[in-house]
Amino acid sequence: QVQLVESGGGSVQAGGSLSLSCAASGRTVSESAMGWFRQAPGKEREFVAAISGGGGSTRYTDSVKGRFTISRDNAKNTVYLQMNSLKPEDTAVYYCAMRVRPFMAPTTGRGDYSYWGQGTQVTVSS
Repeated sequence: QVQLVESGGGSVQAGGSLSLSCAASGRTVSESAMGWFRQAPGKEREFVAAISGGGGSTRYTDSVKGRFTISRDNAKNTVYLQMNSLKPEDTAVYYCAMRVRPFMAPTTGRGDYSYWGQGTQVTVSS
């Protein structure tokens, strides 16, 4: 049984930084592509970033390129999302997700991910 637990959300002023963590159990992170998605009130869940199991491939949505960095620590079975230069429009619940089988590519489609965490709230004030 795969379980994903996010942490690190909170409130910050515009221009600030937050670091999110996603701890996985039931499968080693190094084998599976992981993604971060976010959902703002009244909006659909959208792709933010993804990383391959080996860490050699990453993808970002255009609005966060240059500000967010996805990474992973295999020894801790954890994936991270470092968020800098935060903007009010980054306010959302952030979810981490894992693709269903090992060694699949990091993709941007929400439907490509089968396992999801419970989410962590990020609030950016102006």
